[in-house]
Formats: sequence, C-alpha cells, structure tokens
Amino acid sequence: MLNLARFHGGLHLPNNKDLSNQAPLHQASIPKKLVYPLMQRPGVSVDPKVQVGDRVLRGQVIAYSDHPLATPVHAASSGIIEAIEERLIPHPSGMADVCIVIATDGKDESLVTQGVADFSSQDPAAIRSAIKNAGIVGLGGAAFPTAIKLNPGPQRKLDTLLLNGAECEPYITCDDCLMQNQPESVLVGAQILLHSLHIERCIVAIEDHMTRAYARLTQAVAALNDPRIIVVQVPAIYPTGGEKQLIKVVTGKETPSGGIPADIGVLCVNVGTASAVYDAVCNGKPLTERVITITGRGVKEPQNRYVRIGTPISELIEQCGGYTEHVERLIMGGPMMGFALPDDEIAVVKATNCILAGTAADINTGKQAMPCIRCGDCAKACPVDLLPQQLYWHSRAGNLDKCKEFSLFDCIECGCCEVVCPSHIPLVQYYRSAKSKVIAKAKEAEKASVAKRRHDMHLERKAKEQAEKAERARLKKEALAKVKQANAEKEGVTQ
Repeated sequence: MLNLARFHGGLHLPNNKDLSNQAPLHQASIPKKLVYPLMQRPGVSVDPKVQVGDRVLRGQVIAYSDHPLATPVHAASSGIIEAIEERLIPHPSGMADVCIVIATDGKDESLVTQGVADFSSQDPAAIRSAIKNAGIVGLGGAAFPTAIKLNPGPQRKLDTLLLNGAECEPYITCDDCLMQNQPESVLVGAQILLHSLHIERCIVAIEDHMTRAYARLTQAVAALNDPRIIVVQVPAIYPTGGEKQLIKVVTGKETPSGGIPADIGVLCVNVGTASAVYDAVCNGKPLTERVITITGRGVKEPQNRYVRIGTPISELIEQCGGYTEHVERLIMGGPMMGFALPDDEIAVVKATNCILAGTAADINTGKQAMPCIRCGDCAKACPVDLLPQQLYWHSRAGNLDKCKEFSLFDCIECGCCEVVCPSHIPLVQYYRSAKSKVIAKAKEAEKASVAKRRHDMHLERKAKEQAEKAERARLKKEALAKVKQANAEKEGVTQ
C-alpha cells in the first residue's frame, strides 16, 4: 500500500464524466476522407512520401522526416491521395498548414504486418525502434515521441514506470473507457516498457471515482500474476493527471524546476500510450486509431469511440447523433486546457483525446475581465506553487526577464488560477503570450549570435588571408633579395 502525498493547490471540479462514460465503446465508421497535417509541433514537420493519385493501404507510411522529434504518419485506411494542400489544422491560433488528404475507398485494406511472439526476447533498442516506426507518441495530450522518452540517457537511472490513468480534466473519459474495455493491452504494454527500460516497478494510477476501471485492472493484474505492477487510486483533484503532480502524489518526489521526471528516476506514460505500445510490438500495428471522447451538452449522444486518426470532426459529431440546438462552441480537449476550433471540418490528430461540443452550461463565456484585486486566490490554487499574480503583472508589462525569474516555464497552463479569479482575468492567455515572446526573443538572440559568429569568422578569415598574403609577399621579397644578392656576387667574381 502506497502512502499518497499531496501537491500544492488544485481544485475539486464538477467532472461531468457521466455524460460519456455510461455508453459502450463504439468503433467509429471509416470516414469519407482522412486529413493529416504535416506539422507535428512548432518547428517540426514531416515530408510527404506519396503523391496525388497514389493508392495507399492502411498502415502505410505517407509522411516522414529525419527530425529527431518527428514520427511517421500512417494512413488509417485504404484509399487514393486526393490532395496535398493547405487546410485548417487543430491549433489554438486557428492556423492552416499543408495536409495530406485521402479519399477512402471503403475497402480498408491493410499492409500485412507481424508483431513479435515473445517481446521479452527482444533487445530494448529493437523495441524502441518498433515503437518509433509505429509512430507512437504520448496520447495524454503532449504527443511527445515515446521512443525518445524511453531513452533518457545513461546519466539518468530509472526505478519507476508510472502509467497515468488519472484523467483529471472534466468531461474526458477516453482513458477510463480504454481501461474498462482493454485492461490487458494496457498492462502488457506496461510489461513491454518495463522490459525495455530494465526496471522492476510499475504503478498504474487512476482516480478514485473510476471504480469500474479499477475493478477491471485489478482483475487483469491478478491474471497476469506480475508482482512488479500495482494499481493505485488517487484523489480526484484537478490537475492530478498532470505529470509532475501525479508523480508527487504517488511517489512523494518533486520534479526539479526545469527538469524532467527521469531526473528523479520516474518515467510517466499515459495508459493509452501503453496500449499502443502493445499493439505495435505484439501485433505489428502502427498508431492509426485511438479512443476519443465526444461529449458535451451540445452533442446528442455523448460517447467514446475508437476513431481513425485523420477523421474530420464533423463526421464524428454526425455519428453521435449530431449537434443539439444549444451548442455554442467546439473545443478540442477539455474545458480547462483545450482550445476552441473555428470549424468542424478539422481532423483529429494523435494528440486528440476529446471533442467537447459545449453549451453555455459547459463553458464559461461572456465574463468581462476586471482589474486584479490582489486577493491571492490564484496562488492558493496553483498546483505548481507559483505566484500567478506576479506573473500576470510582469507578463502584462512585457517584463520577460521578471517572468522567467518567477518560473514562467514551470506553469503547466492548467487554468486553476483562472477558475478562482474573481476578476475573471484570462491569466493563462497572458502566460502563453509571455512564453511565446520569451521563445521568440531567444530565437532572435540565437540568430544574432549565429550572425555574430559568422561575422567574426569572416573577419578572422580575412585577417588570416591578409596575413598569409603578407607572408607570401615577404617570402617573395626575400627570395628576390637573395636573387639580387646572388647576381651581384656573381658579377663581382666575374670582374
């Protein structure tokens, strides 16, 4: 039995999870089109490996890049490449980017793939390679390449694998649903990760209201008879599902500021990611679908579905009965950390865990921001133990150095400060803006540094060339002087 710790702050929020977790897990139908953005994260894009008119099969790589943070993109069904063009992509700014569009043919023909019968006989490097080639990323929202996470480097010694099933954000139930329906795939995925990491301890953490998932997982652990794996229930306090917060609760360890969990011996992986690892290694299946929650009072039949990655949201909403007349906003993610979408033709991506069709009852709209009254409620609620009020003042004033002094980049943008703010100040917007400015300033400084190095190298090269030229001139002058001297001596001898 673990002694659970408590992180600073946090909130008890209405979870609204009963909207979607009462219905059975459905398989979404194959959409008419599949859309795949080439941009995977800021500064990381993949290149198309197909051309318009090509026919592709499910599981075929359609885009890839050698960038270390890029993962291959696989077609989620068979069809014809209809276009490679700019379309709106899921991004807080509402930006567009180049996308590959597949017109599906309804045949759903797949590449023939084969997994390994005994993963324990595989070298960890081979497992990481299989995970990378399958395009697996963190399915909890960050979408960081899993293969990179599994190679923390020799300077970090891991002792604990933490499977994150603490789905703390309101409305989202995709992980709960997955653990109820496929606990074995989650746990075998955990065994594969334990083998690849050479560690002997795995903790599966879920929130204490997930009673059915807890029962299914404990039964599956007993059937596996693997003493390395335990299942624990943690209090449903938002944002317990945050990586650093969950580590604090379960292990009592604090992840250092600016550090990563591997620095304290912990690797945290989402339960959906573990299930995807199982599929990749044991069944040879790349990441082409995932469980997604379609919920909110703005959709008629909230539920969880296994969805092909690349499916337009409009088709998912249609499969869930369509919109209600009260729908006001479409959000990718939850109401706390998600972002509004301008159009439902945008497709789901690997990081999509929830589509929230919100009404006025689901989302906070129309509240007028007022001046800060310095009440300090934001500091009490902050789960990272920051000073949100100070960050607000300095970000608003554009004092980026002060923002960094107050640990701006430790902010996880959970929105707790906004919820408790009596002045309804959009604090997270200020923090995101300040982070963007700091990053942009750093990039400009790096560009200036590169330009300065180039200029200095140019000056050094010119000075070296001039010195070499002067040396050649000196040697030539000495050689001419020696010739003159020799000629003069010869003439003297002749006389």
